[in-house]
Amino acid sequence: MRQKVALVTGSSRGIGAAIAAELARAGYAVCINCIERVDLAEALAAKLRAEGCTAMVHRADVSDREAVFAMVRHIEDTLGPVDLLVSNAGIAEQRQFQDIEPAFWQRLFDVNVNGGFHCAQAVLPHMLHEHAGCMIFVSSIWGRHGASCEVAYASTKHAIIGLSRSLAAELAPSGIRVNCVAPGVIDTDMVQVLGQETLDALARDVIPMERLGRPEEIAHAVRFLADEASYTTGQVLMCDGGFFI
Repeated sequence: MRQKVALVTGSSRGIGAAIAAELARAGYAVCINCIERVDLAEALAAKLRAEGCTAMVHRADVSDREAVFAMVRHIEDTLGPVDLLVSNAGIAEQRQFQDIEPAFWQRLFDVNVNGGFHCAQAVLPHMLHEHAGCMIFVSSIWGRHGASCEVAYASTKHAIIGLSRSLAAELAPSGIRVNCVAPGVIDTDMVQVLGQETLDALARDVIPMERLGRPEEIAHAVRFLADEASYTTGQVLMCDGGFFI
């Protein structure tokens, strides 16, 4: 039986790295995708291979459609066709709305939304042929709830939810499931820009579970949707410690 293959975009560190490790340890052959921190991606792949897992690294900017399709061809040649896509790559930056420049707005949509679009189209032919497959998009709690000074980022995350739910409806008759995970405040480099005082206040005063989430907890949610939730599609799984109840 062929080993299942997973592509996890933006997986050199943070949530993406935790997802790649979780899936590799669960038996997937994993492609770790990155654009900048190739060193971290290679270190993660080496660690997983030392554990007996199958892992490779491919550097590609998901906003570049040709680069994405070339990446998927490389994965197919090296590991086999992609059975599971985890579209995680994303960028974020806080700005007041009046300070958002068109180029900044476009860049966020190019990576956060168009990146998922390119990846989904690249892996879809095999899934349609096999009448099977799974796609999981990583959104955010700000994809369900607006956020001050996060208009651009939140807009992309809203779009990701719309993409995943609509695609789920379209692909369900073809045996392909599409779901979304919406993390809350997760202890990664991305949230450190808020400052420790703000993060402590969020944990103490806003999050009912009184702590930040861990990347591994988002990875567990992704694997659940990939491997255990066989009758679940078109859903948004909120992983936010009760931030929004």
